[in-house]
Amino acid sequence: MEVRALYEILENRINGEVWTTNELMLGFSNDIGTVARLLLAHSGTWDIDGDAGAELEHKLAESIWWVIVIAERLGIDIATSFTTTMNSIESGLRGAIEAAPPSGAPGTAA
Repeated sequence: MEVRALYEILENRINGEVWTTNELMLGFSNDIGTVARLLLAHSGTWDIDGDAGAELEHKLAESIWWVIVIAERLGIDIATSFTTTMNSIESGLRGAIEAAPPSGAPGTAA
């Protein structure tokens, strides 16, 4: 949030106000598009200048930052929400795995 506070100082100086939540999401959306292009570059299907791996590391880290900033703006405790969500997904997956017969088991397609 210290980095976001610095951006807010800059936004106030340039625009006279800080970005809205919608503007934050627009910035995040732009970075998501950049991550997609960097994934293509990392796999060799999109040519870029520079180190695709290093740029991908930067943009993925920045994407986590966007989520934290937006959650904070919305009053969401993202750490708690993340833990709760992952526990729920894990529980559902474990149940689905237990219910699904192993591949090649009698009565399943091989």
